[in-house]
Amino acid sequence: MSLKVKAIAESINIMGTRSGTGMKERNAAPIKEMAKEETAAGATFLDLNIGPARKDGTELMPWVVEAVQEVSDLPLVLDTTNVDAMAAGFKAVKNKQDAVMNSIMARPERMEALIPVAAENGCNVVALLWGPDGLPRDSNERAALAVDLMMALTEAGIPNEKMFFDPIASPITLGADQTLAGLEFMSMLQDIAPGAQSTIGLSNVSNGVAEHLRKYLDRTYLMMLMKYGMTSAIVNSYDAELMAICKGERQEYVDLVHGMMDGNDPDPATLQGVALEHYKTYKVLSGQNIFSESWLEL
Repeated sequence: MSLKVKAIAESINIMGTRSGTGMKERNAAPIKEMAKEETAAGATFLDLNIGPARKDGTELMPWVVEAVQEVSDLPLVLDTTNVDAMAAGFKAVKNKQDAVMNSIMARPERMEALIPVAAENGCNVVALLWGPDGLPRDSNERAALAVDLMMALTEAGIPNEKMFFDPIASPITLGADQTLAGLEFMSMLQDIAPGAQSTIGLSNVSNGVAEHLRKYLDRTYLMMLMKYGMTSAIVNSYDAELMAICKGERQEYVDLVHGMMDGNDPDPATLQGVALEHYKTYKVLSGQNIFSESWLEL
């Protein structure tokens, strides 16, 4: 059976060249064009990220939502740190039940502000394992934050199935410890919150790496997460190979990576092409080889 992951397309973002300019100029054309492209690429959700939008968030978020809904029926993921903008955006969302709030951090002030908005709209919620002290140090700290979030969400009447736990991907340039802690947390999630979903900002793992190399890290890391039942990921939908992995079309490479995670390493001399790329990239992401930007050439 091939494993699949729901793809949350990440490119409609205030930081993006096309979409960011469209947002700033209130020109919906490039945003609509990208929504059509991401839908055609096979995305399951469209993430609409307006950042903090301190000045005009309450007007910008509904404007982006309405523009995208004119050209795509895919469920939306609303992504902003501005609480008022989030609430305003959800007022414009047609399909609130399938939409996702991205995100509620494990911080009391964020939980108090956003959980009532999520409960009122009946939407899904990204439960981001970012606590009062910032990034959790290991899988146990992630588990403790997950329990806090789950209890607060449950109390508000939000079922586990609507919670998307995000263990947080951190750049491999900082070492593999955090990457492995995220995987270890994923192995604990169903014990903590049975039936809960999961997601991750996938491209964070390759942040700071040369642009032409990032895709290799993103693809292999997604395969590693799939072993522990990752249900969705925030991805670059313009990477056709990554989208093929999400759709379950690269099972032979997924099997290779999962076999290595179980300790069954193939002889690298028998591998070539894409299989060898995944082999070398897994060795770096698992901390067995030290990361350097020449990892694919070694």
